[in-house]
Amino acid sequence: MLTVHAADAVIGAPDGADSVAVDGGAVVAIGRYAELTAARPQARVRHWSGLITPGLLNAGAPALLEAAYHPDPREADEHGTEPLTGDALTALGMDDARWGASARRGLQRMLRHGTTAVRGPFVRPAVRTAVARSGLRVHAPGPAPEAAVSLDPLASVPEPGDAFAAALTVGGPADLAVFDVPDLAALRTEGAGSCTATVLGGRLVFRRS
Repeated sequence: MLTVHAADAVIGAPDGADSVAVDGGAVVAIGRYAELTAARPQARVRHWSGLITPGLLNAGAPALLEAAYHPDPREADEHGTEPLTGDALTALGMDDARWGASARRGLQRMLRHGTTAVRGPFVRPAVRTAVARSGLRVHAPGPAPEAAVSLDPLASVPEPGDAFAAALTVGGPADLAVFDVPDLAALRTEGAGSCTATVLGGRLVFRRS
């Protein structure tokens, strides 16, 4: 469905651009809200506060999904809510079914941090299946993150732009994130936890309630 996502600014776009028009899974226009909506009166409009950026790339995804367990909310009293690693992970006696369920929860948490792409490879079959079904883009292996692996892709890079999965371009995939911050300096400070919406292939896959 033709949709215009409007915010205070679009990062990486020409000065003054505050909106992105999406049709199906592709970006069809980037520019000023008044111009985009005047040319597309039939479009659905989503208004956001803050910045629209390209979706983020989580380079530490293999460690997050294959070397950590993401507890089910029903297990919070026993295991807490943060990913379990090391001895705590070993004690769980993980099997394929549990790895798959953990990966699905981990992927949902990534979407809540503006992630639209992950670096591979993934060796556990259940995790590979979960990643494939999530729709997240899978990038080729690359350098390991210099900082500790985190659900926040911004935590392991010097500048927010270093975590962008790809540039927002007309004709390119409609993968974008919205952050409730006024500028990139604030995004660097607040981190990807300030994400209010994630769009993957033109679909709104996360919206903060």
